[in-house]
Amino acid sequence: MQVQFNREGLSEALGLLTSVVPERTPKPVLRCVKIGATKEEVRIFGTDLEVGVNYLVSAVRVEQEGEVVVPCGKLAGIVRESADEVLSITAEGGTCEIRGSDSHFTIYGHEAGQYPEVPGFEGNAELEVSLENLQSGISQVLFATARESTRYAINGVLWETRGKKLSLVATDGRRLARSVVSLSSSVDAKIIVPAKTMALLNKLDGGEKEMVEVKRVDNQIVFRCGGVIISSNLVEGNFPKYEDIIPSGYEKKLRLPTEVILSAVRRAALLTSEESRGIKLSVGKDSLVFSSRAPEAGDAEVKLAVAYKGEPIEIGFNPQFLTDVLRAVKEPEFELELGQADTPGVIKSGANFLYVLMPINIG
Repeated sequence: MQVQFNREGLSEALGLLTSVVPERTPKPVLRCVKIGATKEEVRIFGTDLEVGVNYLVSAVRVEQEGEVVVPCGKLAGIVRESADEVLSITAEGGTCEIRGSDSHFTIYGHEAGQYPEVPGFEGNAELEVSLENLQSGISQVLFATARESTRYAINGVLWETRGKKLSLVATDGRRLARSVVSLSSSVDAKIIVPAKTMALLNKLDGGEKEMVEVKRVDNQIVFRCGGVIISSNLVEGNFPKYEDIIPSGYEKKLRLPTEVILSAVRRAALLTSEESRGIKLSVGKDSLVFSSRAPEAGDAEVKLAVAYKGEPIEIGFNPQFLTDVLRAVKEPEFELELGQADTPGVIKSGANFLYVLMPINIG
């Protein structure tokens, strides 16, 4: 194999692939990527056996067809540090040579036949969504997935399609986020996509009109966006009945400025500690007070004027969970709905975003 690569295009491809290829694994071949060159195209493949990337590299000139499997980290490092506009990669067997104008590297890899198969995108899509809309929805829910849990279903994001609407739902048991995304076409379905796959989709580059095609194949989901194909195992298990968690009928409602409240939460949280992590929201007539107290550190209070005429309430929340959602709100204002001190709070932004947050006891 011999291929001339535009260094920036190759670097962009490897940037995405390093998000998938594991740095540590008992199988050395999985620390590698496979480069495959034909007369028509060059593709780079990477997988951890759960998520795979099949990447069509742009701006290449194929001088000799072939395949090679090389360590991803070493190749990415060479490409990243190079100052050349064009890099030449030549491979034979398991040996790969990379040449620039003043550099020459030899990397030892594996025979191409040893690399696991990474799926392509065969047939027609079952669902189409703009990349912009999908990434907007992902950014509003991904932070709420469980990081470590024996309940595997909440380690992913629920995809629920009905007509031309896709609901993305995530929860870690203490909070729940839901974002509704408009689709170009779909079939009704209910699946759970791993958080790692969602994060990978969020890294894709594309213009405003770039579309993502989606289809399910057995226990996998496959995405195609431009020249990038992402395949992923689905999460097994039953996602919680999230509709039952969303409160309704709350009468204590406030409309609040997003940036102002984010600043107030962050300031009130400055004097929290490991023992007293919560902040208290005190809602009264035309006022909202954020406060915290840590016996060994001191106390903090931030008072804001708000339009509120309802019953007063004091409720405690984890400030990090409030910060997370306020960063995800894309509108200048949001709605806060409260019930009692021991019931969840609800944050709404526009018609398509909702966040449910369990209160905490602040003593």
